[in-house]
Amino acid sequence: MNDDPNKTSTFAALRNPLYRKLWFAVLLSGTCVAAHDTAATWTMNMLGSSTFLLSLMSTVASLPFFLFTPPAGALADIVNRRKLLCFINLWLAAAAGLLSILGLFHLVNPYVLLFCVFLIGTGFAFHSSAWSAIVPDVVTDKELPSAATLGGLQLNVSGIIGPALGGILLYFFGANWVFALNALCFVVVIFALLQWKGAKAESEIPSENFIESFANAIRYVRYAPAIQVVLARNILFAFFISVIPALMPVVGLKELHLQPCSLGLLFTSMGAGSVFGAVFVLPWTRQRLSSNASTVLANFFVAVVYLLMAFVRQPSIFMIVAALAGIGWTLGASELWVAGQRAIPGWARGRMSAIVIMVSQGIRGATHGEGTCVEHAHNPAGSGTLSLYLTNRKTVIGLRYFAHVSSDAVEFEWKKSLEI
Repeated sequence: MNDDPNKTSTFAALRNPLYRKLWFAVLLSGTCVAAHDTAATWTMNMLGSSTFLLSLMSTVASLPFFLFTPPAGALADIVNRRKLLCFINLWLAAAAGLLSILGLFHLVNPYVLLFCVFLIGTGFAFHSSAWSAIVPDVVTDKELPSAATLGGLQLNVSGIIGPALGGILLYFFGANWVFALNALCFVVVIFALLQWKGAKAESEIPSENFIESFANAIRYVRYAPAIQVVLARNILFAFFISVIPALMPVVGLKELHLQPCSLGLLFTSMGAGSVFGAVFVLPWTRQRLSSNASTVLANFFVAVVYLLMAFVRQPSIFMIVAALAGIGWTLGASELWVAGQRAIPGWARGRMSAIVIMVSQGIRGATHGEGTCVEHAHNPAGSGTLSLYLTNRKTVIGLRYFAHVSSDAVEFEWKKSLEI
């Protein structure tokens, strides 16, 4: 519990000049990425692709997270993180630019598009671990809760504005210009990273090679109770919270018979709820409640959402239920992410974040499978379309938070592990 509103404010970390530049650069880039996803899906559809190829886009985008996240985490702990992020964003800009140039010369076919999607997914697989590792280096410990909240807020705002922006740009300029704009936005992130003059990522332990880093990560997880708690709570939290965006559209389409525009509004309501939670609910709870109490409150929200999903059949009220889901997601995951980052030592932050990201991705894939099975039971012929929509939406929100742990428990266990 904290009585200082300046320390509990959602926007406190934006007083940090460096973090402010990075946050606005990533906000711009994230919006362009969401617009790029819309343009890529539209392009695949205009190429006359089958439902299978449309659905395969999401699989190809997610596959690099399973293939490259562990080495990406190890790399983030070995090399200078600022230089690594600059290279990754250059890679992403090149991939988006390549797609734009190929489209300009009418050389894009479904397989070329999937290849470019894979390249961009690979960039984000390396980006996620390194980016999560630098946040505690950029902000102070007091600013860390605000930075965690702002990270989720940025993804929500980008997820709301980006698809709409992509649709407008598609109508007036075409997909190639959307891809080119996305490439330019990655360059903006590089310029923001270059403002970080004191960037360093030296390990606090003796130098290790790439192979040794994996063994050390496994050994650390085995003997660090704090990280075991992080992983255990991450599995539980990710499972129960990820089921909601998987099943909510199924209920909306099959039970409430929502039209396509209403389905979009359903996900927008979840994003709006997350924004409301970040701006208003989180500062209020951090002033009045402990981290554990806030986490309990968040889980109460999630339990209420499950009950309301089972009984509410009024479309307008169901939108409010979706907003409550967004509030619960933001409230719980933000507190747990902060505690997890505080528990992870700087020298292992990249690898530990990578492990937790892989766990979250596995749970996300499992719950997506549940949603697909439920949908298939209702409508076998139409399962591919809804599955594509679910996966595309969950790709935006699935990596929003990836370290979930109670702060008091982790800090206690981490101090114990230091004494061993």
